[in-house]
Amino acid sequence: MATMNRYVGVTLAAVCVMSAAAAARQTAQPQGAGTNPPPVLARGTVDVPPLPPGGPAPRMADGHVDLSGVWFAGTIGRASAWSVDRDRGGANDEPVPFQPWAAEKIKNMTAVERQINNPAVACTPVGTPGMFTLNRGYPSQIFTLPGFFIHLAEADNSWRVVHTDGRPHKPAEELEPLYNGDQTARWEGDTLVIDSISLDERTWINPNGWFHSDQAHVIERLRRPSRNYLEYQYTVEDPKVLTRPWTSGWNTYTLGSEDLIENFCTNNENIYQLRKLYEMQRTEGK
Repeated sequence: MATMNRYVGVTLAAVCVMSAAAAARQTAQPQGAGTNPPPVLARGTVDVPPLPPGGPAPRMADGHVDLSGVWFAGTIGRASAWSVDRDRGGANDEPVPFQPWAAEKIKNMTAVERQINNPAVACTPVGTPGMFTLNRGYPSQIFTLPGFFIHLAEADNSWRVVHTDGRPHKPAEELEPLYNGDQTARWEGDTLVIDSISLDERTWINPNGWFHSDQAHVIERLRRPSRNYLEYQYTVEDPKVLTRPWTSGWNTYTLGSEDLIENFCTNNENIYQLRKLYEMQRTEGK
C-alpha cells in the first residue's frame, strides 16, 4: 500500500478492511455458525505524559504566529500507539446535522464499505479537509511564510500551498472541481483561516463515510497557543447534504522532532479484491 510505514498503527486501515470483511462473512452465516468474535475498532494513545507547552509560539517577520513544524495528532509529539484508550486532547464533536436522506445513506454503509471506499485506503487523494481528518495516523509538516501556508502530509506525500493574503476566490466561470478546492486564506488575529470551495465530490470529509456535494464549503482554522501545540478546527457548509453548517471541536497536535518519510500509496490490490469479494457476498446473501 505504501513504500514505508512509520509504525504499525498506520496500517490499521488495511487491517480494519480485512477484519470488516471477515465480519461481513460471519454475519452472512447462520446464527451460531461463526466462532470468531466481531472485530473491535479502537484507537488512542499509550500512557505517555503530554508535552509541556514549551513557551510562547514563535512569530514570523510580519508578526503573525509561525505555524511551522512537524505535527503529530495527540499530545505526545510522536506517532500514537493504537489501544483501547481514548485520545487525549481529542475533539468533543456535536452530531453532524445531515439531511435525512444523507443520514440514511451513511447509516446503511457497512464497516467494509466505509473502509474500501475511504480515499485514504483506496489510494485516491484525500483532499480538504482530508489532509488533516483522514491523515491522523501520519504526521504533517507545515511551513508558514509571510503570504504563504505550505502543508505537507506524509500519507501519500500529499501537499498544498495556499496564499494567506486574503485574496478572493477565482470567479465562478474559472472554477473547476479540485481535490483541495479553490483555496484562499487570511489571518484573524493569531488564527489562520483557510477557505476552500469547488471541492471534488470524490473526497470525503472524514473517515466515517461523510461524503459531500459540489456545494461544499470548508473553512479550516489553525492556531498555535504555545511552542509545542497546534490546534485545528474545521467548519463544513453543504446545503445539499447538511441542514445547517457544522463546526468540529478543536483537535490537538504536538510538535515532533522527526522528518517526514517517503510514503506513496500505490494501487491497493487488496481493496479491489475485497470490493469484488464483498459484492459477491452481498449478491449471494440476497
